[in-house]
Amino acid sequence: MLRVPEPELMDSEEQALAYAQADFAEPHERFVTLFRETFPGIDMAGTVLDLGCGPADVTVRFAKGFPLARIDGVDAGPNMLKLAHDRVRREGLAERVRLTLVRLPMDSPPLAQYGAVISNSLLHHLADPAVLWNAVRSHAAPGAPVFIMDLARPADEATLDALVARYAEGEPDILRNDFRNSLKAAYRPDEVREQLARAGLSGLCVNALGDRHLTVSGFAPG
Repeated sequence: MLRVPEPELMDSEEQALAYAQADFAEPHERFVTLFRETFPGIDMAGTVLDLGCGPADVTVRFAKGFPLARIDGVDAGPNMLKLAHDRVRREGLAERVRLTLVRLPMDSPPLAQYGAVISNSLLHHLADPAVLWNAVRSHAAPGAPVFIMDLARPADEATLDALVARYAEGEPDILRNDFRNSLKAAYRPDEVREQLARAGLSGLCVNALGDRHLTVSGFAPG
């Protein structure tokens, strides 16, 4: 199935609220678990950059999973960040989680380099995937853990329909439609490997994860 891009910035109040209220507990907890399994023994006693943090569900779960970490969550959506600020305050994490409006590549995160870089579901929004990989190269300190998780584009329409039926049944129309469009906009593992090679990040590993995700993980070059 050919890739069909979707808007890079999906930040209407309705979209942001629907995404924040959706139940992503399983994949988002899995994100934290997979990070820990990929980088065993790392306590993350430093500052982590979360690219495309959205309403901060992964950000908050990561902060709880790694209590020594400080996290800079950046996102281009003001409505997403408003919900993210509310979530961080409710969880009592305002002293460890800083949220900033950043539109890559025009803007830069608060710090020049970070002890780790993470991202969940940003890649498929980008018309130019180099925006993400250049940010990783620029802001991950040499040897820093890098962990990216995103959707993977299904092979055909029948598989797409089955995934939407399985994972978005009963969700609001806006969330179900966004999920369908996001699957169409996602990159496949072989495409991501090509992106990494062009970005000078071929040392990172790309792995298929389940029936709808992929991960990119490893240590930043240098």
